[in-house]
Amino acid sequence: MSMTSIAFIGLGNMGGPMAANLAKAGHEVTATDLSIGAIDRAVEAGCKRGDSVADAVKDADVVVTMLPAGAHVRSVYTEGYGVLANAKEGALLIDSSTIDVDSARAVISTATDKGFAMVDAPVSGGVAAATGGTLTFMVGGDDEAFARARPVLEAMGKNIFHAGAAGNGQVAKICNNMLLGISMIGTCEAFNLAEKLGLDAQTFFDISSTASGQCWSMTSYCPAPGPVPNAPSNRDYQPGFAAGMMLKDMRLAQEAAHKAKASTPLGAQSEALYALMEAAGKDNLDFSGIMKLVRGDL
Repeated sequence: MSMTSIAFIGLGNMGGPMAANLAKAGHEVTATDLSIGAIDRAVEAGCKRGDSVADAVKDADVVVTMLPAGAHVRSVYTEGYGVLANAKEGALLIDSSTIDVDSARAVISTATDKGFAMVDAPVSGGVAAATGGTLTFMVGGDDEAFARARPVLEAMGKNIFHAGAAGNGQVAKICNNMLLGISMIGTCEAFNLAEKLGLDAQTFFDISSTASGQCWSMTSYCPAPGPVPNAPSNRDYQPGFAAGMMLKDMRLAQEAAHKAKASTPLGAQSEALYALMEAAGKDNLDFSGIMKLVRGDL
């Protein structure tokens, strides 16, 4: 796409590299964050300095946000200092935060009522993919807003999916990550049991990875050290995707499940196990570090 004026709000571990990739793609990116250091790093990466949300968005054709939780998204969009009160008419709004479905739908509804096109576009892939521009985006919103958002997202990711109506990007993200959290724990239990019964990790991997137990948690991200060289298990479970971030997504999934009256007993149990990692002060480990809890050496 041609050069676009973009405001980027939220320059954390994910947002910082995403803003840098938009600048690298030739867009004029005005970046802002509560952290002055984060803004400084964005400027070094080719962005312009935004002194506030209002300053960053006032001339932007597109606004992208990457914020910690639903409360932050509601505030940044709907308060007087925020996006909706200060963005120019016709701006496209893209929220890539991972938040609760209700907040996503409420903010998009408010934005739409005020005449803005908006999508929720949470990401999968972690910091490495954010840096490499290879993120997967799961996008919720109407067809027209999605079509406008796609070329912007393509500067930051390689897989762009339209999940349906507003909020459905968040639905796809939390359902996917609930499944990932469950499957990782099951994979850990299988490797631990195999080891206890005298079957080494590599042999079990060779067998199960080509049998019906095969899953992504095993073949791409093996929680047992050895079989997958680049997995966090081979660097003492340094993330990767931190267990604390997985716990956030599991909690969002359970919150949504309660409201939808959906039965997710394994999701609930998995959330409780990741909460034990948090309680032990080990939620900074990779989420595959749940293997240490399963083995009893957390």
